Amino acid sequence: MKYTGQNCPIVNSMKDNEFIKRVRKYGKQHGIHVKWMAERGKGSHGTLYLGHRYTVVRDPKDELKTGTFNAMLKQLSLKKKDI
Repeated sequence: MKYTGQNCPIVNSMKDNEFIKRVRKYGKQHGIHVKWMAERGKGSHGTLYLGHRYTVVRDPKDELKTGTFNAMLKQLSLKKKDI
């Protein structure tokens, strides 16, 4: 298992692009509007909307860390099994 930062394992080496793709798929399956706005962020960040909820996504080419992944799920009111 790969570790970064404070020994924080990366979630199955999932990149932010993959997270966005899975949230879009979830939204499509449940009839929820999903919108990615790269211009609604600073630098390489962007905003991902799921209905009326949103989360900020870092550089879509970087790998997601566990804590970041869990925080993003919480902000979107999703669970790991949902995506």
